[in-house]
Amino acid sequence: MPVDEGKSVLEQNVERRAPSLPMTSAEKANVIIHYYRGELGRMTSWRDRIDRTSNWSITVVAALLSVSLSTPTSHHGVVLFAMLLISLLLLIEARRYRFFDVYRARVRKLERHYFAQALYPQADLKPDWAQAIATSLRNPCFLISYREALFRRVRRNYVWMYVILLMAWLLKISTPKLLPNDTQADVVFSWSEAVNNAALGPLPGWSVIALVAVLYAAVIFSALHREPDDGEFAHGEVHV
Repeated sequence: MPVDEGKSVLEQNVERRAPSLPMTSAEKANVIIHYYRGELGRMTSWRDRIDRTSNWSITVVAALLSVSLSTPTSHHGVVLFAMLLISLLLLIEARRYRFFDVYRARVRKLERHYFAQALYPQADLKPDWAQAIATSLRNPCFLISYREALFRRVRRNYVWMYVILLMAWLLKISTPKLLPNDTQADVVFSWSEAVNNAALGPLPGWSVIALVAVLYAAVIFSALHREPDDGEFAHGEVHV
């Protein structure tokens, strides 16, 4: 590094030196408080992104159901398109949830090990609790897999949207008055009629029903499957 002739060697060494670490308990407490506020802000930011994706999904479901069920000229494929859209939003939300989970875990560790201990000390807490936070800061990595994040979001929110869309789709293909063929029948009277109503363009009705069945089998599995969790979900019941 070239030497600046206008400054002494001592001044240049001081400028290159890393900031001093907190030494006293008051300095350490001040650092932890500011760090907690920073992590809380990051967690809140990612939580807001998750909520926006869920709100978009609810808006899509409401809008496309209104279009599909309001007039018989609307094809049942509109409901299938709504299933496709919320599936795409679910994939986006699962990715955002993995980032949120990293910052949520740091905040919860501080709350559970530091602030709770300051308010009401307990002797059964591990003294090396800050090591996990320091490791995460030095080498940030996701704490849950994409699959587990996907399952959690389905279980929390999306399973209900899928159920509503399935009920609307079954109503659409089983009620001739809601179909474009302008029939006066109230309901279909045979399985073959329902299969024919489920046809989508060149796809026969049985293939469309099979695809929907596969999708909802995956949704049911995601909603019911729970992997063992020894992280922050093992402490308390209030979680996102």
